[in-house]
Amino acid sequence: MKLLRFLLVGIFFGIVLTKSEAVSWYRIYEMFHFQSFHMFGIIGLAVCTGLIGLQIFKRANVKDTNGQPIALPAKDKGFTNYFVGGLIFGLGWGLVGTCPGPIFILIGSGFMGIGIVLIGALLGTWIYGLLKNKLPH
Repeated sequence: MKLLRFLLVGIFFGIVLTKSEAVSWYRIYEMFHFQSFHMFGIIGLAVCTGLIGLQIFKRANVKDTNGQPIALPAKDKGFTNYFVGGLIFGLGWGLVGTCPGPIFILIGSGFMGIGIVLIGALLGTWIYGLLKNKLPH
């Protein structure tokens, strides 16, 4: 029953992203050319929602679905690792026209060509797993 709730939330999230045109290649193209505020507004709203949610988690001792307190580990200080990782992520996003989140939404919407992007994302994750211990973190 718990998995059904997660599936329904995921479907709802997919519908919201589709209806808000956040999965649209044209909207992403406009964003990277600074021609429209649409995607920046969606991303900004997501950042604000995340900040508020994290503050609620930290201050209200929120528990997970198993009743355990949610622990938020401290992030490592650093600049180079986040800069390089963000640069690679942004370049991939710009070249492909979608970030990893909407890949499954686009496949579910019938855009089967995005399956190549899914294979590339999985391959990139696998390569990172192989090289993780050799990279500066």
